[in-house]
Amino acid sequence: MTSGHPIPWTAQQILDATKGELLCGDLNHSFSGVSIDSRKITSQDVFVAIRGDFHDGHAFASDVVGQGVCGLVVNRNKIDQMSVEDWKKNKVACIAVTDTTRALGDMAAFNRRRSQASVVAVTGSNGKTTTRRLTAGVLARQYRTLATTGNLNNEIGLPLTLLRLESDHRMAVLELGTNHPGEIARLAQISSPDIGVITNIGPAHLEGLGSVEGVMREKGDLLKGLGPNGKAVLNADDPLVMQLARNTEKEVILFGLSANASIRAEEIVEKGQEINFKLIFPEEGVSVHLNCPGRFMIHNALAAAAVGYLRGLSSEIVRAGLEGFTPVSGRMNIVHMRNGIHIIDDTYNANPESMAAALSTLKSMRTGGRGFFVAGDMLELGSQARLLHREIGALAARSGISRLCATGEHADTLAAGACDEGMQPAETMTGSRDNIVEDLKIRLQPGDWVLVKGSRGMAMEKVVRELIAWGGKNGG
Repeated sequence: MTSGHPIPWTAQQILDATKGELLCGDLNHSFSGVSIDSRKITSQDVFVAIRGDFHDGHAFASDVVGQGVCGLVVNRNKIDQMSVEDWKKNKVACIAVTDTTRALGDMAAFNRRRSQASVVAVTGSNGKTTTRRLTAGVLARQYRTLATTGNLNNEIGLPLTLLRLESDHRMAVLELGTNHPGEIARLAQISSPDIGVITNIGPAHLEGLGSVEGVMREKGDLLKGLGPNGKAVLNADDPLVMQLARNTEKEVILFGLSANASIRAEEIVEKGQEINFKLIFPEEGVSVHLNCPGRFMIHNALAAAAVGYLRGLSSEIVRAGLEGFTPVSGRMNIVHMRNGIHIIDDTYNANPESMAAALSTLKSMRTGGRGFFVAGDMLELGSQARLLHREIGALAARSGISRLCATGEHADTLAAGACDEGMQPAETMTGSRDNIVEDLKIRLQPGDWVLVKGSRGMAMEKVVRELIAWGGKNGG
């Protein structure tokens, strides 16, 4: 098989993977890849018709056949609405399954089994994406490595990543997300990880998972889904993760700041937008310089280092991989504006633990300057939403900020929490994103620091864009 291309498929292999039924076409018909997007599909791909939140792929099945596609996977209960007789005439290989989303996962599991890649799966309440990117950066120094891109970490996104495996990939680093019970178990079943990483466990997605204990059970399903010789990389500093560590029969390697961690950090020095520490392995230590702010980054780096250690990489290779890391947009990006104001853009997502970490970073970075906290709602917290928003408001006040600007359903609760801890009502404001931007324009002075954060659905990056348009970005 040629390097640089996904592993090809035949209709027979798709049947083997999905246990579906061939409605028409040739079992030996071959395809170069798998697609669920009618806009990006090539004539050599097989089209899997997925029903998503906004569109049903079945509505585009005839369109892709018109584009020259000769392979389809469709839901059995949609056959009556399909042009099967026309497809027979055009020699289209069409396979019917009970559930195309499940079939996509089954095809990904089949592809994972026939590839030569070892799989690392990363989950946790916070730090999944950063840890996944750090881990991929470390492993890519030694192996051809496939990694999740963007936020493809659910029952559709993870299979799409595994379906990109090529014949010469030797590692795959996957991110596993969840917002309802059973999702991690299914993703682990699809990916059959050799190494499972749990970054931490906290109050995230409580609407679907019910409680922090529910989050722990859900994340723990990753350990149950590890392969027969699977190894667990777990956070020694997180009590709930350690509860999982004590209850698993898998081999465990611990990372963290605790003395019982095999992979740990010592001699930590935070300096502006950089962190230096000594990375301790069981046999040796090496100095590491991270080009990104936030003490929480150390745990993400240690998790990645632990995976590198398990794969037998030298300390120098691990260090090079960690030091090559750069943050992605919306994840603790520091923007220095021409007017002397600094923005911490952490708008990608939010839950209580990541809010607390971001506030800690704001406090450590604003040496001499005032701190402003622009907060959007934390979503999917269910019945605990009001309590958790009030707690974050209180924490913000204790961190010494000069002003809290909040938007969303829980804005007043955030502000009330800040006032509980001594902030004056005049030091808080609630309103729309546009209201907040106008308020900041009046108040901000050179040397001030602004942390902007909220859940993905709050689109807090729009505040960052407006502030940059107003203040100008250094270097561009």
